[in-house]
Amino acid sequence: MNRIQNLLLLGLLSWTGAQASTPPAPDNHATDWYPATVENRPFVRWWWLGSAVDREGLTFNLEEFAKKGLGGVEITPIYGVKGNEANDIDYLSPKWMQMLGHTIAEGDRLGLQIDMNNGTGWPFGGPEVTTDHSARKRVVEKWTVAPGKKLTEKIVPKDAKQAPVATLQVIMACNGDKRINITSKLRADGTLSWKAPKAKGDWTVYAVFSGRTFQKVKRAAPGGVGLVVNHYDSVAINHYLDRFDRAFAESGCKIPDTFFNDSYEVYGSDWADNILDEFRKDHGYSLEAYLPEFLDEKNHDDLRSRVVRDYRATLARMLRDNFTEVWMARAHANGARIRNQSHGSPANIIDLYAAVDIPECESFGQTDFSIPGLNQDGPTRPSDSDPAVLKFASSAAHITGKKLTSAETLTWLTEHFRTSLSRCKPELDQMFCSGVNHVYFHGAPYSPKGAEFPGWMFYASINMSPTNSIWQDADSLFGYVTRVQSFLSAGVPDNDFLLYFPIEEIWQRQGGNPYLMFDIHKMHQRMPDIKRAVGEVIKAGYDADYISDELLNRISVGTSGRLEANGGASYGAIIVPPARFMQPATLRRILDLANEGATVLFIGTTPSEVPGLANAEARKKELTDLAATIPAIGSKATVSPYGKGRIITAPDFAEALPLTGVKAEPMRTVNGLSMIRRRNEAGGHNYFASLLQDRPLDGWVSLANKAAAVEIFDPVTRRKGMAETRTSAEGATEVRLQLAPGQSVMLKSFPAPTDGEMWAYVESKGEPMVIDRGWSLSFPKSEPAIEGAFVTDTLTQWCALPDPNAAINFGTGRYTVEFTIDDPSVADDWMLDLGDVRESADVKVNGQAAGKVWSVPFTINIGRFLRPGVNTLEIDVTNLQANRIADFERRGVNWRIFKDANIASVTNAKEFSFGDWPTIPSGLNSKVTLTPLTLSTRN
Repeated sequence: MNRIQNLLLLGLLSWTGAQASTPPAPDNHATDWYPATVENRPFVRWWWLGSAVDREGLTFNLEEFAKKGLGGVEITPIYGVKGNEANDIDYLSPKWMQMLGHTIAEGDRLGLQIDMNNGTGWPFGGPEVTTDHSARKRVVEKWTVAPGKKLTEKIVPKDAKQAPVATLQVIMACNGDKRINITSKLRADGTLSWKAPKAKGDWTVYAVFSGRTFQKVKRAAPGGVGLVVNHYDSVAINHYLDRFDRAFAESGCKIPDTFFNDSYEVYGSDWADNILDEFRKDHGYSLEAYLPEFLDEKNHDDLRSRVVRDYRATLARMLRDNFTEVWMARAHANGARIRNQSHGSPANIIDLYAAVDIPECESFGQTDFSIPGLNQDGPTRPSDSDPAVLKFASSAAHITGKKLTSAETLTWLTEHFRTSLSRCKPELDQMFCSGVNHVYFHGAPYSPKGAEFPGWMFYASINMSPTNSIWQDADSLFGYVTRVQSFLSAGVPDNDFLLYFPIEEIWQRQGGNPYLMFDIHKMHQRMPDIKRAVGEVIKAGYDADYISDELLNRISVGTSGRLEANGGASYGAIIVPPARFMQPATLRRILDLANEGATVLFIGTTPSEVPGLANAEARKKELTDLAATIPAIGSKATVSPYGKGRIITAPDFAEALPLTGVKAEPMRTVNGLSMIRRRNEAGGHNYFASLLQDRPLDGWVSLANKAAAVEIFDPVTRRKGMAETRTSAEGATEVRLQLAPGQSVMLKSFPAPTDGEMWAYVESKGEPMVIDRGWSLSFPKSEPAIEGAFVTDTLTQWCALPDPNAAINFGTGRYTVEFTIDDPSVADDWMLDLGDVRESADVKVNGQAAGKVWSVPFTINIGRFLRPGVNTLEIDVTNLQANRIADFERRGVNWRIFKDANIASVTNAKEFSFGDWPTIPSGLNSKVTLTPLTLSTRN
């Protein structure tokens, strides 16, 4: 057996020491698993199609959710099912509230948390949103007037839809530097009569209106159709939320635990009725005086950039003040929390995330991992799950002391019907390493009990619900998520640095449309330098949380010079990436922290320009004076004292970061692990680490923090044990680890010697035995049905069986075989390697349940079940639904019965057929082997 084969022996061993799913609390038993609370379990977005739910169906679905190990649901009603209109229920109607009440009561009975969207589809809006309360947009009309000529014009928008609803805000006449407000020249009948003064060149007259976007709620449910609400108007938001208060008051329904808002997708809403007044309050000058510059999107000069920056800042403040803060106050008044996706907003999304109870990021598309054996075939979308993007939500949570960082998870991971449990795991691991500890699967469409295949469907994948074949073994994935999240919600975050997020640089330097949304699909355009900076920090072996201008005020300096956040997290230094534009107040705050004892790094350049237009010269002098106290950045990194602290200046990250004195994690730089670290209640650290590459690990791993003892936890198998440790020549604590590509592990370190059962390390004791004779295959569950049993000596995907239904079915195939081992006791244990599994397996040995195999590598330890002589192996393999739906498409079966978007493709193709798919392999597709093992607790 070669070394890589030997590494596959690790981790997925299921032995007699495996722990129960709800272990004792850590304060009584520091070496035990953390308790599995409701919030530690994964949740799911529960799409109510047409809200056509009934008590029986609700109870059935909720019982399935609870049985498989979910912690809760978020109800989001959407469009309905064709031909089922008689069963639709209007959103927030008395009957809808009865169904919600039944759901909450059943959730209480089953131990499930019930959340709900404050709307249907997205974004917020609906039938009670009048045009007066609907989303605004800027509407501009202009005329050219020769000097000395008279303009007599009816001042109305040319767009017939805007004319009845748009509100005139200002009329400006502009000629070079001459700017005249001629709004007072408007007559009572709406006609402008104005004579242009003599001047060089023609005059341009601008009329600016607050118009309407006319955007309607996307994917709205019955009772939720209508205009999108104006997010910059607190009156409109309060009026919108009044509808919910009335519905709950009249029904007596219990308030859900948490209200939810999806990503900010209020497209084109770039204006407000009072924005000119708000702009003037914020910046001390009039936006209308700079209309020619502001409206010229091809203009990239400094003046326009400054005016546009000020507009962006005002819009951001109005969004937070009039939407986020109002919505949260209303929820809190009702005893509920809010969970918010701030991405997409035209604001500094860190601050919006920090303002809410549960910040939620989003994973979208598929990451290209190099893990051997990981099935990544089929259509997909490029991943937007970059750690640099995911970190916005977790950074806000870490700094403000919020326990949970949520994530809309696995959106469009694969095409419909082609998502496997094994493919979910590395994507989840990447999110865990970015600070996520509260997964919400996207999503689970409600289906009535007994609905025909494929059940009710949402237009986008994935489908984490009882109608999907992966539900058969989903409890294994859910248990894994629960164990990891229990670990990652304990203690406090322990990232190394604070990385200043230069919002002013982005606002000031990004030209084009003034309305700048931080859409997760466009972050490579919005912040390429920051994405590179995060990559450099991680590459150097460290981790960082973002810090904003505002959140800097929540940071203090501890006695040791570490930066302390209000929420309990602490950091070794602040990194200021290359940023020319910065507010003087921000730089002063950063330098004050250095004066008080902190370490501050300036990389590449120091701030030299102030953003915005108001008092720019005076503010620039203030900034310049402050910047003059920062040592110059030369060709090499330098460390300079600054008050009680110090400032490090360097041309790049690689030179500067080691000079902070913060120790890098060699498991990142040397061992190639993705990881995150927290300080635990025992005075040590918790690590989650995942090997998301093709290089196996078998050896000693150094920890950045010293430890007297380290415990290993395997979240897949639930094995745990005290690790073998040693001290390196440099004095670092080293831990012996064995990981195959795709595996993950959790470590818990202790500052004092700690007793516990030792971790069992694995070595092979001989060559693997190939089980290649006498297999039989039958189908206890199959749609369409496959009768009888098939005998074979060569394992192959079951689609090649002579029964034609085998190539078009979904379900569970049962592989059975007998094999002989004279004396199982010659080895400490035996590892069963199932090879290429499509897609998950439930293993029995001699009639006893050995466990489920659902992630790469597909191995499991079965030694305790073996007996001398003949043994029976039974493997239930469940496949995907792809072949069945492809057959439906080829035969023209009308299963796409859903309104609105119906079923979309991951490729965004306008026309597509799943019938074009080749046959997807199903079952066991390679050799099955059994390897004798030696287990050791010491070298």
